[in-house]
Amino acid sequence: MGLRSWLHRWTAPPPSGPLPKEACKLVLVVNHGLKMGKGKIAAQVGHASISAMTGVREKDRGRLEAWLATGQRKVCVKGDDAEHLLEMEKQAKAAGLPTAAIRDAGHTQIPSGSLTVVAIGPAEASLIDRLTGELKLL
Repeated sequence: MGLRSWLHRWTAPPPSGPLPKEACKLVLVVNHGLKMGKGKIAAQVGHASISAMTGVREKDRGRLEAWLATGQRKVCVKGDDAEHLLEMEKQAKAAGLPTAAIRDAGHTQIPSGSLTVVAIGPAEASLIDRLTGELKLL
């Protein structure tokens, strides 16, 4: 166990609700249609990861705790375009999974308001895989 995990275990409030019975992960669906550069993708994925973690609802605190305690697994996959990302977000919400959508400020490569990444999770890997399992890795 790393120092961060150890510190988190000792300083974090106890999770509310039941802990998941399987490993949790975070899947980041990147809008491949925007043709973002590697650095831009890295920044947007970073924004999405932080937004997903800080936006966790009270009922998902157990999932967050499980995810933090097991290495914060993250997977980046390709989404076709903004419409595809919106559909993935809609399906995830319908399945009761936490989501976070990131739109760009438009200061560099892409137009302001462009949907760049949709984060799904952290949540049980099997539930997320039902939605994203067919998508190609980034």
